[in-house]
Amino acid sequence: MKIVPVALAVVLVSRAICCADSPEQSFAAYGRLIVTQFVTAPFPHASRTNGHTYKNVHYPADKHYSDGTVALFVPKHFRETNRVDFVIHFHGWGNTVAGTLEQFKLIEQLTASGRNAVLVVPEGPHDAPDSSGGKLEDPGGFARFMDETVATLKQRGVFKQKDWFPGRIILSGHSGGYRVMSAIVDRGGVMEKIREVWLFDALYAETDKFLAWSDRKQGRLLNIYTDHGGTKDDSERMMERLKTRGTGFLAAEDFAVSGAQLKTNALVFLHTDLQHNDVVAKRKTFQQFLESSFLERSEF
Repeated sequence: MKIVPVALAVVLVSRAICCADSPEQSFAAYGRLIVTQFVTAPFPHASRTNGHTYKNVHYPADKHYSDGTVALFVPKHFRETNRVDFVIHFHGWGNTVAGTLEQFKLIEQLTASGRNAVLVVPEGPHDAPDSSGGKLEDPGGFARFMDETVATLKQRGVFKQKDWFPGRIILSGHSGGYRVMSAIVDRGGVMEKIREVWLFDALYAETDKFLAWSDRKQGRLLNIYTDHGGTKDDSERMMERLKTRGTGFLAAEDFAVSGAQLKTNALVFLHTDLQHNDVVAKRKTFQQFLESSFLERSEF
């Protein structure tokens, strides 16, 4: 085995670190990624000033609730108009923005779908077992977040067209991301713009809020659930409620559903044999949902 002198080893490690691609560079082939800090990001927030304790383990605020990171991605072939549509994705427990982009291939799937939208991924509880949405659970919190999103894109000169306005919104979330999504559709402040809600093994609770939003806005709700991720019972109870009140919905296996079925049904419940962390990317379900959405195609 070749022995590398300690001093040389330090130099080599330092060079590797300094020359490693930034997240923005890593995804440059797909489009423009901006990773920045938002004042209106979920955290820090007063609800987690003292951190959070789960199963007798404490997660201090400085390590888990002080990161205001938000990632914004514009596909390479984005077609500019006077309206910009958005897909806002919320990560689950024990994850981060960087981890979510890497693990679930959101940028790759959006690009492959060819859909004309900006992807936004805010940092939730940083690597912590917690579903809190921080500021985005406050009344009007999501409206303020979207205002800062628009302002950031305009300040960075992302689009040549200057007089564009924010259009329609899709909320997407995996696992514990359900809670912040339910707060947004209940009291976020821009409910009229939210056209679709996607739950990736995330229907643990708050079914009343999701149903109320769907009834009020005639929005499309897509829910994929597993056998062992903790969402099966709530998904089945929600379907029973819909049956009782005579509301139609589609129930199918994820591997068998067609794009046409997804596109023509407003309430969709997909059972899957996948594991909890596989429901977003393994079968490219995020891409499938994008392709069946209201979003228009980009130019290629």
